[in-house]
Amino acid sequence: MGLNSTSTFNLSAPVCSWKGAICDAQNQSVTGLAASGLGLSGSIPEDTIAKLKIIQYLDLSNNYITDFSADFWSLGSTLISLNLSFNQIHVSLPSNVGNFVQLKSLDLSCNSLSSEIPAAIGSLSSLQILNLSRNSFEGTIPSGILNCKDLVSLDLSWNRLSGKVPTGFGAALANLSGLNLARNEIRGRVSDFSGLKSLTYLNLSSNMFHGPVVGVFQGPLKVIDLSQNHFHGHISQVNFNSSFNWASLVFLDLSENQLSGEFFSELNQAQSLEHLNLAHNRFSDQNFPHIDKLLNIEYLNLSKTNLRGLIPTEVLELGGLKTLDLSHNHLTGSVPDLSGNGDLQVLDLSHNNLTGEIPLLLVQKLPQMAEFNFSYNNVSLCAAKFSPELFMTAFSGAQDDCPIAANPALFRRNKAQHKELMPALAIMFSILFCLAGFICLVFSCRRSSWLWAVKQLPRKEVKNASGPFSFQTDSTTWVADVKLATSVPAVVFNKPLLNLTFADLLSATSHFNREALLAEGRFGPVYRGFLPGGVNAAIKVLVHGSTMTDEEIARELERLGRIKHPNLVPLIGYCLAGDQRIAMYEYMENGNLQNLLYDLPLGIQKTEDWSMDTWEGEDISSVRISASEGVTTWTFRHKIALGTARALSFLHHGCFPSITHRDVKASSIYLGSSLEPRLSYSGLAKIVESELDENELSMVSPGYSPPEFSRSELALATSKSDVYAFGVVLFELITGKKPVGDDYPDEKDSNLVNWVRGLVRKNQGLKAIDPKIRGTGSAMQIVEALRIGYLCTADLPLKRPNMQQIVGLLKDIDPAAGDLNEISASRHCEEGDLDFSPVPEKKKSIVDAEEEDAANFLSGNDFFNLQERP
Repeated sequence: MGLNSTSTFNLSAPVCSWKGAICDAQNQSVTGLAASGLGLSGSIPEDTIAKLKIIQYLDLSNNYITDFSADFWSLGSTLISLNLSFNQIHVSLPSNVGNFVQLKSLDLSCNSLSSEIPAAIGSLSSLQILNLSRNSFEGTIPSGILNCKDLVSLDLSWNRLSGKVPTGFGAALANLSGLNLARNEIRGRVSDFSGLKSLTYLNLSSNMFHGPVVGVFQGPLKVIDLSQNHFHGHISQVNFNSSFNWASLVFLDLSENQLSGEFFSELNQAQSLEHLNLAHNRFSDQNFPHIDKLLNIEYLNLSKTNLRGLIPTEVLELGGLKTLDLSHNHLTGSVPDLSGNGDLQVLDLSHNNLTGEIPLLLVQKLPQMAEFNFSYNNVSLCAAKFSPELFMTAFSGAQDDCPIAANPALFRRNKAQHKELMPALAIMFSILFCLAGFICLVFSCRRSSWLWAVKQLPRKEVKNASGPFSFQTDSTTWVADVKLATSVPAVVFNKPLLNLTFADLLSATSHFNREALLAEGRFGPVYRGFLPGGVNAAIKVLVHGSTMTDEEIARELERLGRIKHPNLVPLIGYCLAGDQRIAMYEYMENGNLQNLLYDLPLGIQKTEDWSMDTWEGEDISSVRISASEGVTTWTFRHKIALGTARALSFLHHGCFPSITHRDVKASSIYLGSSLEPRLSYSGLAKIVESELDENELSMVSPGYSPPEFSRSELALATSKSDVYAFGVVLFELITGKKPVGDDYPDEKDSNLVNWVRGLVRKNQGLKAIDPKIRGTGSAMQIVEALRIGYLCTADLPLKRPNMQQIVGLLKDIDPAAGDLNEISASRHCEEGDLDFSPVPEKKKSIVDAEEEDAANFLSGNDFFNLQERP
């Protein structure tokens, strides 16, 4: 047992003098020990805790304990309460736990306990509170748990449990008032819980339950969370004249199921309701429900529920509303003035049919809100207060109606003004025509020599060219016949008045000379070009053919150009030159994350590293130094992770239909001049699909491929495979190691994911941190980021969080709050000694805090405490 000069406990002194010790009246024997958050680390030593033979209450929570001692289970049978939550215990739970026959409360939550829950748990017949949540337990719920008939609170959430609940579960545990099985793989129906007449809290979210939900609405339930399952049927069939007390319902989440029909016909009866989420189901077309009596509602999500008609004015009366999501519906009419809802922080009305002007007071309130989105409606507003990037993200498709004094560039002339300008325009055009004729006469004699000069390319002429703008390539050089180059327009989306042509692209790239070549990707080479009008672009030539017409390709590229987000590399324009399709992207001055992390030399990438979108600059040394310095800090790497997560969240959840990236990796993440991370997404597969194999289009780069791809040749890229690849990138940012190719200690750890996940399971995450960023931020926060990566790289897609959740988890980590004392204390986890020196109180896990369920188990009648969801 390790000690130092600042020890809290002196083992040579009487135990009753220890901090947190509670002794009997004679001050002879310890009856309780409260040692929560004292920095205890390593394995519990032999012949220490086990000496406390008449102890009744033992609390060692919020420490860094990794294992039990062999004699720990010989504690006296007087033990009533045991709390080892929020430690780093990474062994299996032995059957010796059944020795504590008088135990009433057992909390082992937030550890890394593995294997099956021992059947001996059924020996604890006096147990009232059992919390084994947030571990790695596998197998089924043991049937012996039915012997614990006094159970009041049962929490088995966030494990790997499967199978069904034991037969007779509801009848055996009639006293149960709180049940949490969330985030497992348990199957069954609501009928499995019939008989739980005392239940006030029920959370079955993120499992595999199916069937109707009608039977769950019974008794005194206050919290119901059935989200992310396979429930189906009509919820309108719920009998409101049953014993269910709707007036007591506080939290209801039925989102992401397959429910159909219409909403509850008497939803207004739930007047205590604070959280309502019915999003992403298969409801029939219906009008907005009556909610005028839900005056306590704080979170309302009716996204993708087939709502039609107007948004009722009664929404304005919900003064406590903090989140309102009505996106992906068919709502019409105008946007209501929600500026009076003082607590509103999240507002999403995107993907509807709303029209008219967004109320001015609401527009003025938006900058104070956390999130808002009005995209894909027919609305207008004065956007002078918003950046162009934010306007494209939150108001995509909206009309900017600022007056000329506020925004001259977007001034719209009316018909009367056009009539007044007609005479002046006629005179001006006459002068222009005369000047044009004069210029033609002056240069006509020089036409032949000019054409000859243009055609003198720095490379050999191409043979057998099929058209005036046809290209052929030896993978290093492109050449072209440019006789009509000035007649082929090049479109730049944000500069519609800039008259660029294919000739400008030729000039900007020195006729697509190798000196301008940045990289070669799967769809073709990428060149750097500085175009007239100050456009600094990365110009991609698509070498694969397509059966699409020019008009269809232009329409598709226009659509891709509208996909805007501050953390996406934007498509800024295109050019259709004969058989060639050319896409132009904003040039990223600081290159990609792969080169930055692994300090690769600048220049053209290796052939085996080619990707859908990879390029690197050559003349960026001054900015590159800043980026190289920044990448050695945890703050900067966290910024890259969060920005990338936001980009993927936008593609998955902010676009309709949702977009799967398919090729998330370090070389797809770029840094612009401001060092803001930007994820490269081309979306060009549809244009070149006639020449590429369909499997090739969904093929993920080595090291980023999820396990399901190796299990089946028919596996397709999904948002969950994107999440897995993001987890690999997050591991790269934390460890500084490549996904494959680096040396790893064990042969079984043949790649980065296996190596890091093994360390996390052993609670040795500190060993994985890149030495370059050690000491630049809180070690515990970096380990929390490793845990987020661990969630992302789960073997089963169902176990991985979505990108919206990941953004929330990363936002909850504060990289600027580094503490050397905390880093020093956390290293005891590696050293394995038991140190009783005081350290700052251990914060609740970032993963636990952000992914907190709707209610937390406490004790007594008031055993749940509502939490606001992200």
